[in-house]
Amino acid sequence: MRIGELARRAGTSARTLRFYEQAGLLPAPLRTPSGYRDYDDTVVDRLAFVRAAQAAGLTLAEIREVVAVREAQGPPCAHVVELLDRHANELDTRIAELEATRAEVRRLRERAATLDPAACVDADVCNVIT
Repeated sequence: MRIGELARRAGTSARTLRFYEQAGLLPAPLRTPSGYRDYDDTVVDRLAFVRAAQAAGLTLAEIREVVAVREAQGPPCAHVVELLDRHANELDTRIAELEATRAEVRRLRERAATLDPAACVDADVCNVIT
């Protein structure tokens, strides 16, 4: 199938497909005698995998690694589990940072309720935060 048909079936753009091909996420398609890309049906499944992996938080580089492991060694399940564990740990760290930031924002908001705006001096910029 040509790139336009694949883009319609996959719900993406031809530009995205060319980018994925250059990034090593899609195999290079065969070419018709006139030079058009000629994709087979397996690319639709590969695109579904790429989208699902992105939704799980994997970067394009990580997805390319998973594809490379699959092509070189077979099922990449152990590699994927390691990636997911790492992402889960990074999310836990980020969530903790966000919770700490939320607590600080709430503390400052409570503090603001006790301050007199007239007492704010130019040097402080805003005495809610200082």
